[in-house]
Order: sequence, then C-alpha cells, then structure tokens
Amino acid sequence: MNGFYTVNAKSLKQISLVIVISFFTALFVYSSTLSSVPAFGTKDGPKAIYKGEKGIALTFNIGWGDEKAEPIIDELEKLNVQAATFFISGSWAERHPDLVDKIVKAGFEIGNLGYAYSDYTDMEPEKIRQDILKADTVFKKLNVKDVKLLRVPTGHFNKETIKVADKLGLTVVHWSVDSKDWTNPGTDQILMNVKDAKKGDIILLHASDSAKQTKKALPGIIKSLQGKGNFVSVSDMISNGDAKSTLIQ
Repeated sequence: MNGFYTVNAKSLKQISLVIVISFFTALFVYSSTLSSVPAFGTKDGPKAIYKGEKGIALTFNIGWGDEKAEPIIDELEKLNVQAATFFISGSWAERHPDLVDKIVKAGFEIGNLGYAYSDYTDMEPEKIRQDILKADTVFKKLNVKDVKLLRVPTGHFNKETIKVADKLGLTVVHWSVDSKDWTNPGTDQILMNVKDAKKGDIILLHASDSAKQTKKALPGIIKSLQGKGNFVSVSDMISNGDAKSTLIQ
C-alpha cells in the first residue's frame, strides 16, 4: 500500500508540475499578445479601440502630401467600396479643402489625426488638447460635422492622451492589422500583410504621399477581403458598443 501511495504521489507531483508550467506558458503567450497591441486604458476609464465585432474597417491616414490621396479616393469608388474611414491631419485638410469635400461626398467617414502630426507622448496634456482642437476647428470651417474619432499622430500614445480625447468627446482608434504600406514593400507584400484580416478587424492604410503603392494594392486587397465581411466605417463598427480594447495597468 505504501509503495502504491509513493508512486501515485510522484505522478501527482509530475502532473501538477506540468499544469503549473502550462499555466504560466499560456499566461506568457496571452500577455505577449496583449502587449503587442499598442492600445491603452485605465481600469475604469476610457480605452482605445483596436477591433470590433462586425464588418471590416478600411482606414487611411493622411498627414501630408499632394499626390496620392485623390487617386486612392477614386480607386475606392471605382471598386465600389462604400465605406471607409479617413483620419486626416488638420494641417493637410486646411491645404486641401477640395479633397476633404470629395471624401465627404463619396460617403466616407472623416476622423481627426491631430493638426501638426506631432508625437503625443512627447507632449503635455494641454498641448495635446490644443492640437486636437486646432484640427477640429479646421474641420468645422470645412463643414465636416460630428467628428468623433481620433487616431493619434505617429500611432504613439499613452493614458493621458486617451483621457484628453475622452474629455473632448472623442474615441481613440488604433488598428488590429497593419498593412505597412508606407514602407513601400511592393503590392504583393502589402496584400500579404492584410490577407488574413477577418470580421472585426481595423486595417491601417495610408493616403499620404509616402504610400506610393497603396492605390495599386487596393484591387487585390478588396478582392481578398470581400468574402470575409462588409466594409464598414469605424463608427458603424463600434456603434453597438461591441468594440474591443486593451487594458494595460
């Protein structure tokens, strides 16, 4: 009997060790996954949205440039894409009121990308607030109403940024899929970077002049994603409160 108990005790220890190792391995993988999504929040406060539950959101950042935005808008219309979200810097909108108007008339959504395209993590909260409001003033002058989304310039932000945005009635929007189109890796690689996107994903693209291959990549992107869900604006994606955010303590 003692021998039987000793053998089972050893087995129990081995099983327990395996369970403990498995638990911490899973915890490490889960934590690594969370930390790879640069979205922040406070425990009981506002959070940044990086994913939804319905549709696929194509989002385009425009911070500068004179050449690439209009061809991309035209290509989306040609491909019969009826919903997309353009995050536009106030300084660009100020210089291109005709293109802002074209985006609105095409039925696409406009979000705030700040004014000066500065890194908000290097700025005091009041300076962040001023930059956001300066862009908002430009949008109002251009008759762009109800801008409720903010994408932080450079993509770098912290909890203070989210708090400032929340006080201004804005939702910070990050992304779950990065096309890396601004690196101009070739249209095939851009397509590879987004082909695994699925329902609920927010895809980062660019319409600034740095993104020289985005227009050419769009037909392949649209074709590969059409069967995975409807294209929706970010506002429509999160309208039912079903968006996902990441909390970092």
